[in-house]
Amino acid sequence: MNNNTGYESNSILDKLPKHLLQYIKPQNYEDYTPINQAVWRYVMRKNVDYLSKVAHKSYLEGLKKTGISIDSIPNMYGMNRILKDLGWAAVAVDGFIPPAAFMEFQAYNVLVIASDIRQLENIAYTPAPDIIHEGAGHAPIIANPEYAAYLRRFGEIGCKAISSAKDFELYEAVRHLSIIKEAKGTALAEIEKAEKHIEFLQENMGDPSEMALIRNLHWWTVEYGLIGTVNDPKIYGAGLLSSIGESQWCMTSEVKKLPYSIEAARTSFDITKPQPQLFVTPDFAFLSQVLEDFANTMALRKGGLSGLQKLIDSKELGSIELSTGLQVSGNFESLIAHDGKPIYFQTKGKSALAYREKELVGQDINQHETGFGSPIGRLKGINIPIEEMSPRDLKAYKIYEGEMVSLEFTGGINVSGKIITGTRNLQGRIILITFENCKVTHKGQVLFESNDELYNMAIGEEIVSAYHGPADLKSFDLLDHTLSTGTINSENNSLTELESYYKLIRDFRDGKNTIISRTKIFQEIIEKYPTDWLLPIEIFELAIKSGDKELANTIQKHLETIKHVQPNLGLLIDDGLELASVTTMA
Repeated sequence: MNNNTGYESNSILDKLPKHLLQYIKPQNYEDYTPINQAVWRYVMRKNVDYLSKVAHKSYLEGLKKTGISIDSIPNMYGMNRILKDLGWAAVAVDGFIPPAAFMEFQAYNVLVIASDIRQLENIAYTPAPDIIHEGAGHAPIIANPEYAAYLRRFGEIGCKAISSAKDFELYEAVRHLSIIKEAKGTALAEIEKAEKHIEFLQENMGDPSEMALIRNLHWWTVEYGLIGTVNDPKIYGAGLLSSIGESQWCMTSEVKKLPYSIEAARTSFDITKPQPQLFVTPDFAFLSQVLEDFANTMALRKGGLSGLQKLIDSKELGSIELSTGLQVSGNFESLIAHDGKPIYFQTKGKSALAYREKELVGQDINQHETGFGSPIGRLKGINIPIEEMSPRDLKAYKIYEGEMVSLEFTGGINVSGKIITGTRNLQGRIILITFENCKVTHKGQVLFESNDELYNMAIGEEIVSAYHGPADLKSFDLLDHTLSTGTINSENNSLTELESYYKLIRDFRDGKNTIISRTKIFQEIIEKYPTDWLLPIEIFELAIKSGDKELANTIQKHLETIKHVQPNLGLLIDDGLELASVTTMA
């Protein structure tokens, strides 16, 4: 057990970077109530019965391989012992976490599982991530090696996608809705207000960011993906696998089936409503092909002026990599361009320099506390870039230790000062030049001027990559997440009377207490909790199993009454009765 975080670690989790640990919380298995367990059992029994016909074969195989029980909510520690053999691990998190963090967990072969479970009234579907969605939806499919490779690769690429300020606002709004929708006693008006706010944000996002586009790909594959052919698709997306309502709805002709392609990135989704269309991939390998095609459109691989501008617009910590391999991390504030190319960039606040994801000695956030700016490109009138100059070339152009120089770059940037030293990469190419008494100007405007302090000038003809986050994770303090309080199960110190009834029936089914009268419990439920429908179904199942037709008939009549009063429960009740009859007779 990790004493600081309250979770049990293993060899896979030990490799997680420190900043991801802030999202992990203990599962607290004892907090699950008997009603929670009954909700899990109902959904899993219904899903396995139905999904055995419509899900990809990896689902049922994965349930066995990952040790996920139909009768009990999975214990994270037990899951991890089994997932380890697949090269994966799982951690409990606090509902929705930022998309970049979610994907970064995937890059380390770690499933994040929201440990809370939906309330009984949201048994068919909830927008909140819960253990049914994560544990019963995501976990089984990773037993398929090709899909697991896709999930990990998606995490590696996705966590580098550049966000916008509007993305974060939408994330916060969705997280808020998921919390209040699963919190007991939330007024319907408050939920409707939160849903309308999300709808407003979605309609006013402007041009989608890279993160928005790749989240669309994630939604239409990992969450709501179909596999096979358009005419005969099977389910593999976790959102469908964990929703007893939508897993059936998606197979009807009401939902349009489209061949999966990179166009899915431009197809937005509404988390509060059933999906009007779904995408069908021919196989899991094709998912990786589309992902790589999308990655080729990202600043991660294109760099350049557009990549740098995306980082500036995001107002978030990001990095650029120059053609020398030098990496600059910080909050990018401004740029100067010439002929469609960036010739100068400037960060604001703490910044750091790295090479191959390792911070350069003496180039940390303490050295660059107020920002870092540098010209990039070629010197004016010289055909060979500085990074390709041999020691002889550098000496010829007086780019040499102890020399007073005035370097004029294409586009009008001028750097003058005394060269102190140069830093080279492993291939011997110069990546940084350090000056004293340095002045940097652009067409007469002073961009930087130093007296006693040294100036480090980055060397690189072009920006080859731009991406979210720091180059070296150790360069910055990334601990800024606080766990929300009271998503669900915050007051489970003692069982309510209804929960106690659920426990009695559960214990009876498990053979722990077989002397109770199921008929008496059912009569008390009718008197005290006349609208509860799930426990009567569990008692009905036991009555059918024991051959007590009289009790079974009485329960059926009672449930018919509930259906007339609450028609929205009709399908859930009918499915529960049918499932109880079929499974007990099998």
